[in-house]
Amino acid sequence: MKAVSLVGPKKSGKTTLGVQLARHFKEQGLTVSAAKFSHHGFDWSDTDTTDYASVCDAVAGLNPKETFVHWTKRSFLPDLLPLLNNDVLIVEGGKELGFLPRILCLRGDLSDGVDWLHPELAIASVGDESVEGVPVLNDISALADAVLEKGFFLPGMDCETCGRPDCRTLASEIVAGKTTTKACLAMHNSIQLDIDGAPVGMKPFVEDIISASIREMVRTLKGYAPGKATIKLDV
Repeated sequence: MKAVSLVGPKKSGKTTLGVQLARHFKEQGLTVSAAKFSHHGFDWSDTDTTDYASVCDAVAGLNPKETFVHWTKRSFLPDLLPLLNNDVLIVEGGKELGFLPRILCLRGDLSDGVDWLHPELAIASVGDESVEGVPVLNDISALADAVLEKGFFLPGMDCETCGRPDCRTLASEIVAGKTTTKACLAMHNSIQLDIDGAPVGMKPFVEDIISASIREMVRTLKGYAPGKATIKLDV
């Protein structure tokens, strides 16, 4: 899955850009999910939500008190990933998310500067303003190409097994081209757990417990020989 978030001040065109990107990807034959962060409640009469739903294959909403698709509790974006497992995930808002790259929407009130938008995670920006080191891509086709080339989604576990203090630090290094997503050991280990095609992050000590348990059980089976094993399980 390729994933990207759209961040910017109010009325900076995030929804318009997100719907344009979604429509472009759909025209290319890709499946698209959208997740929208809000400080308010959700309602199908909400224009932003219905705009995404008219284009995307799946839509989710998240705010401090509820999750839309629809659970009456707060959830976190990685928890929803198996429900939003399409070719591309477009996230509107969520400026504090440090586990995926972003596009900066540089319109609206920028009187507070741009540091709060965390440009170190930006693969591109749109609008009349610019940030040093971040390419300005106001063409939807070029912007979509950048998402397909540079989009990613880390597990958001902040487990430190990659040698960094948190996922944000690793994500910023990936955006800068200093490393790749393979540096995330929670996603690239000897056991790969997918749920409906969506990879699930796993800390090394959990991997060790599961792999040791499976290894010892498999050794008791007729036909066992050392090698690479594949197990498929419906959960």
